[in-house]
Amino acid sequence: MKVGQLRWREGDGWDFAPGGAPPSLVLYFGSAGNIESARAPAALAERYPGALVFGCSTAAGIAGDAIDEGGIVGVACRFDSTPLRLAEAEVPDSGHSASAGRQLGEALRGEGLAGVLVLSDGTGVNGSALTAALTESLGGRVPVSGGLAGDGARFLRTLVGAGGSARPGRAAAVGFYGGAVRMAHASAGGWDPFGPRRRITRSSGNVLHQLDGRSALALYELYLGEEAAGLPGTALLFPLLVWNPEAPGDTLVRTVLSIDREAGSMTFAGDIPEGWSAQLMRGTFDRLVDGAARAAQVARESLTEAGGGDALGVIVSCVGRHMLLGQRTAEELHAVTAALGPGVTQVGFYSHGEIAPRRRLEPAMLQNQTMAVSLIAEAA
Repeated sequence: MKVGQLRWREGDGWDFAPGGAPPSLVLYFGSAGNIESARAPAALAERYPGALVFGCSTAAGIAGDAIDEGGIVGVACRFDSTPLRLAEAEVPDSGHSASAGRQLGEALRGEGLAGVLVLSDGTGVNGSALTAALTESLGGRVPVSGGLAGDGARFLRTLVGAGGSARPGRAAAVGFYGGAVRMAHASAGGWDPFGPRRRITRSSGNVLHQLDGRSALALYELYLGEEAAGLPGTALLFPLLVWNPEAPGDTLVRTVLSIDREAGSMTFAGDIPEGWSAQLMRGTFDRLVDGAARAAQVARESLTEAGGGDALGVIVSCVGRHMLLGQRTAEELHAVTAALGPGVTQVGFYSHGEIAPRRRLEPAMLQNQTMAVSLIAEAA
């Protein structure tokens, strides 16, 4: 397996990966504006005609341990013994999330499927419904990872690229096949709950209407104070912890995608089950950085146990972490690089939701406000 980095800069154009054997897979991440300005999908498909071209929009790309907010980052990967397959599905609105997940699973399901990397529109999707349907369609045993495309705190328009085009309202996934591929995943948060615990008294799917019988939006605005004017973006700094009262140790974190001031409701990236409990969260610099390093270390150890050699590291971090860390975001990436050690080429993006198993040997699920690390290699 060979991995070469590539980059696009406005005014400079493409800095393609060095020559050699043609790549099997090309991944790219950049802002929606830059992807369209650079004609990224078409340009990459033309440059690498035999490769699967796959990517999405983000407020900032990740290349190694550096953040790239002004261009497009990517990698060109050559797999020696691993067949690949690319599938796509339309997600015109949240109600089509589960059907899109099933469509992807049915298209990729097949003998020797060893893992799936999935990217989805990040504004009009129920990420938990899409992920659950995808994993169920694959039988629940195939590792799945990826994330929801981003556009920073704007939550207006995201793109997913498959082949020679990128557009909103799409989900796409790559399947990895055969006995040579090795995949390892890990994720961690670093946020702490605060304030009163409340009951979710009215919700529908990923739309939250009421907490303790009161407007959920009104309660968020109460806590945010002057920052409430910046909703939904400012809610990224205060994610919601949710859990089933019958299983209080099994918690999920959810991030706001949009708000409806007239209805007093908030739409989250994943389901907010009625009858569950909820509590606001906030982060600290050291806890977030430590969480990212822990995720990288677990993934590296898992890959080593599986017998993987040099690897591609796909890093998906929540845009809320980027907002809170600010200029210290680089510390998070440095911690990941140090924990992964040599032999891993890193690329990634800041997402509206991370898709990864929460624990080893568990099915993938939508997570929010996490750092998710996926390592892909071939047998050493």
